[in-house]
Amino acid sequence: MSRFPDPRYARGDVVAIGDDLRVETLRDAYRHGIFPWPHENLPMPWFSPRRRTVIVFDDLHVGRSLRKAERRSGFTYTIDRAFDDVIASCAGSPRGEETGTWIGPEIIAAYTDLHRAGDAHSVEVWRDDVLIGGLYGIDAGGAFTGESMFHRVADASKLALLFLIEHLRTRGATWIDCQVTTPHMAALGAREIPRARFLDMLAEAQAKRRSLF
Repeated sequence: MSRFPDPRYARGDVVAIGDDLRVETLRDAYRHGIFPWPHENLPMPWFSPRRRTVIVFDDLHVGRSLRKAERRSGFTYTIDRAFDDVIASCAGSPRGEETGTWIGPEIIAAYTDLHRAGDAHSVEVWRDDVLIGGLYGIDAGGAFTGESMFHRVADASKLALLFLIEHLRTRGATWIDCQVTTPHMAALGAREIPRARFLDMLAEAQAKRRSLF
């Protein structure tokens, strides 16, 4: 039985409140379409947005300039080579007009534990053995949920995502969960779907028992 209420019946985006970030709790949450999103000076809220953002791979839009950057970059890519460095870099990346970061010490510790348990994964982008971009997220039992990304060189985070999508394609996946819409994701073809549809897609992916990594 899940630790969380069924998000299908939640009236709002927040489905639970609580500060338990143990591996078992996080695993249970993601496998039911729920994720924690810390807010300053508030108990930990757990979200399952009524409008969920996904990228369906057949709808992926990659502009010519990004394809050109991909061909010419000379970057190399790895998976799970430097998870600790990636999540620390995501925590330290500026977020436009936002102040602070939701990736605090407790989140870093919790997701590092989740990585060691085999559920959280990172993609790294390298130039001459220097980490210049990447992302991390969660394997929710056959569907990937992206959490955060960073770049130190133009386009490095976007190229990390393209690399991940191609990797997931080879494992039979057809979409990726972006949680909420950002201009960056929208430009790549992300779209919002109703929560019920997302939960159906998640259940369908889990039923196929794919190994994504």
